Amino acid sequence: MEWLYVVAGLLVGSAITWILVVLFYRKGLSKRQKKMQEDILKAESESDKIVGEAQKAAENRKRELLLQAKEEITKAKVELERDVRDRKAELAKERHRIEQKEEVLDKKLDIIDQKESALETRVSDVLAMEERARELEKQKVFELERISGLSVDDARHLVLEQARQEFSHEMAALLKNMEEKTKEEADRKAKDIIVSSIQRYASDYVSEVTVSVVSLPNDEMKGRIIGREGRNIRAIETITGVDLIIDDTPEAVILSSFDPIRREIARLTIEKLIVDGRIHPARIEEMANKAQKEVAQTIKQEGERAAFDTGIIGLHPEIVKYLGKLRYRTSYGQNVLQHSIEVCWIAGMMAAELGLDVTTAKRCGLLHDIGKAADFEMEGSHIELGGDIARRFKESDQVINAIMSHHGDVEPDTPISVLVAAADAISAARPGARRENLETYIKRIQKLEEIATSFEGVEKSYAIQAGREIRVMVKPEIVSDPEMILKARQICQRIEQELDYPGQIKVNIIRETRASDIAK
Repeated sequence: MEWLYVVAGLLVGSAITWILVVLFYRKGLSKRQKKMQEDILKAESESDKIVGEAQKAAENRKRELLLQAKEEITKAKVELERDVRDRKAELAKERHRIEQKEEVLDKKLDIIDQKESALETRVSDVLAMEERARELEKQKVFELERISGLSVDDARHLVLEQARQEFSHEMAALLKNMEEKTKEEADRKAKDIIVSSIQRYASDYVSEVTVSVVSLPNDEMKGRIIGREGRNIRAIETITGVDLIIDDTPEAVILSSFDPIRREIARLTIEKLIVDGRIHPARIEEMANKAQKEVAQTIKQEGERAAFDTGIIGLHPEIVKYLGKLRYRTSYGQNVLQHSIEVCWIAGMMAAELGLDVTTAKRCGLLHDIGKAADFEMEGSHIELGGDIARRFKESDQVINAIMSHHGDVEPDTPISVLVAAADAISAARPGARRENLETYIKRIQKLEEIATSFEGVEKSYAIQAGREIRVMVKPEIVSDPEMILKARQICQRIEQELDYPGQIKVNIIRETRASDIAK
């Protein structure tokens, strides 16, 4: 029973406690609500007060802005009225100036009209006076013709003929004197330019031969080169395309060929075989291939060096190779590549003295003998082959004309072509440049003229261009025009049969008929 009392007591205490808590909570809540209502009333009164103040401030600001806007409008209106007044005043002044100018122009137009009227009157008077003058001139001419008995044309011809007779002798003498002075001055200037160019470029020459000699260490090597039953020498000749001459000359083998490049390849091949010591057909072919590659590389290097040393740019690679081939080409013992370089410099110097294009002159000089790099491979003279090469690789017309005309086969079109021909002659005529002696040269020229004069109807013959051309004068009463063609062919055949000469010889036959008389 006691635990029931305890439970009952706990329940009663809990109920009493809950009642007390509820009473205290309600009492505190009512106090907070009352305080919150007071705060709300207070906030509402303050907000009403702030709104009232803001409305008053807004009204004040509105009145201030209205006053300020009215002031600015009034100020702008005053300024606009002032501008309008100023503009009206300026327009009035401008109108006044325009009216004054119109008045001045009207006055000037009146004056011009008056002057035009006076001028027309004066022109009429002048025309009348001219007409009167023409009438008087006609009367004067009529009276002069009547008195002299000559017409105007007859009198004019008479006066002109008298003047021509009086001054023709003096004019002829004056022209002859001027021509002689001009010729003397031109000769002196040309000599100065040539001498100056020769002095500025002076190089040494070493004559070269067209036959290569290969030295052997001993005569036993000569037998090894010949080989068993001559198989080695036949292999060398077949592979290189040259002739081997093995004679009694001790410790030497001679290589002979018209192709200088083949001769050089053969020389290098034999030298390599001598150093290697193994000489048989297979080894010969191997060494020949190596020598051919070395010569091709040397040709390219020599062509590039010539172009670089002379300052010529823009050459086609194939033309550079042709230049390199000139390293192995000779003309009467003169190296053609060295000769071309010298002609390049001399032509450039003379062009500079004359105020011509130095670069073009040097290019023409360097390429003038380019055909000699191919004349041992193809038919034709080095002039024709050089022109073909230049055209093929798009060289200019000036270069082509200089190549074609430097021996007189074609007429020169430009002064540079003439300079190249002169430079070529200077380089070839330099003492020691070419190996042919004077006696051999004179004999060849004399033999050439003798062959031409031996034909019937030939009056005279002249060998020119260092024996590259012969001009034959025939008697017109014996040789007719159709016979000239046959005569030229016969002379060419005799020259080919009886003479040894480099290149080509051009035969020109000239038939001329003259009529002259003497007036007594």
